[in-house]
Amino acid sequence: MPHPDQQSTASREPLAGANLSTSIPPVFDELFQAQFAQLVAWRRDVRRFRADTVKAETIDALLDLMQLAPSVGNSQPWRWVNVESKDARDKIREDFARCNAEALASYEADHAIAYARLKLEGLQVAPVQFAVFCDQSTDQGANLGRRTMPLTLEYSVAAMLATFWLAARSVGLGVGWVSILDPAHVAKALQVPEDWKFMAYLCVGWPEEEHIDPELVRHGWQDRTAAGRTVITR
Repeated sequence: MPHPDQQSTASREPLAGANLSTSIPPVFDELFQAQFAQLVAWRRDVRRFRADTVKAETIDALLDLMQLAPSVGNSQPWRWVNVESKDARDKIREDFARCNAEALASYEADHAIAYARLKLEGLQVAPVQFAVFCDQSTDQGANLGRRTMPLTLEYSVAAMLATFWLAARSVGLGVGWVSILDPAHVAKALQVPEDWKFMAYLCVGWPEEEHIDPELVRHGWQDRTAAGRTVITR
């Protein structure tokens, strides 16, 4: 997959030539399947961004596409907060610094040294930043499919986030999921309703560098587990 700098501006636009209104199912041929496999392989958690701006229409198109993501009972419980103001971003960075220091203190010896070397967020540079919440009081979907598994509302947000990540990567954008934050502090800083549960803080922008291997693998924190080791048969 080419670096964003090697792509034309037109090729970065999402949904170019797509017709989402047609009722005729598309044929995903072998070429598409191979490209999708590449997309999955090249989807990375990005922590190093260029400061270049991202067109508002590109982000809008991605957010429109996210409305097609799967959700239990068609509840679509995701709520996006576009974090733009300096005050809001400063509060998020302060919370990250505190939580990160506490996390570092929880490790010992080699793990502490390795943790301190890791680049864990792109909060300083990423031009677009979102806090994503799950609206736990939504009436949409009329509670379908949630009676015995109420967490499926949160699972729906997680499935949407995975879809957003791949869609963003398909147009050359990188996404970084910052999880070293206190959910209560984030909710307070952004003044969201009490029944919105914090799910993810996303940094979005053009990657500064490209790697097919995850940063945590590249820097010796944790290798990937082979697929066969996570599948059991009954």
